[in-house]
Amino acid sequence: MTTEETTGTATEATTGTPAETGKRSSWLREHSELGVSLILLVLGVLVLTDALTMTVDIAQRGPVGPRTVPLVVGTGLLAVAVLLAVDVLRGGRGEAEGGEDIDLSEPSDTRTVLLLAGVFLGFAVLIGPLGFPVSGALLFWGSAHALGSRHHHRDPLIAAVLSLFTYLVFDNLLGVPLPGGPLMGVL
Repeated sequence: MTTEETTGTATEATTGTPAETGKRSSWLREHSELGVSLILLVLGVLVLTDALTMTVDIAQRGPVGPRTVPLVVGTGLLAVAVLLAVDVLRGGRGEAEGGEDIDLSEPSDTRTVLLLAGVFLGFAVLIGPLGFPVSGALLFWGSAHALGSRHHHRDPLIAAVLSLFTYLVFDNLLGVPLPGGPLMGVL
C-alpha cells in the first residue's frame, strides 16, 4: 500500500466518508428546529435558576410572591422546549413563513439590520450621559433612517417630539423614572 492510500484511509476513518458527512448535514438541516428547542431550554434553566436563587424578604406573605412569575415562565419555557424537541424528532416541521409582501428567495437586508443594531447599541451607550430625551430622539430618528425614511427635515423633529412625549409620559404620568441627562433641570 502506498503512503497516499494509507493517508486517504486514515483521513476517511477520522472524518467519515463524504456520504456519512452528507447524511449528518442533511439530518441537521431537517431537524434545525432543535436549535430553537435548545435555546428555549437554556432560557428556561436560566430563568428558573435566577428565580430559585432570589432572596425574598421574610415579611413578604401570601401565595404570590416575587418568585411566582419567574417560576411559571421558566417552567413554561422548559415544557415548550421539551414538547418542541419531541415534535421535531417525531417528524414535525414548522410551516414555512409565507406572505404576499415578502420574497423568501431573496437574501436578508444585512445593511438595515446592522444599522438598526448600531442605533440600538448607540442608544444603550448614550442613555446614561445624555438622558432619555436626547438619546431617545437619536434612537427614533436613527431607526426611521435605517428603515428607509429620507425626510431629513421632518424626521429629526418628529423624533424629538416623540422622545420628549415618551419621557414626560413615563416620568411624570406613570412614575417610571427615566434618566433626564442635561435636560433634567429644564424638564
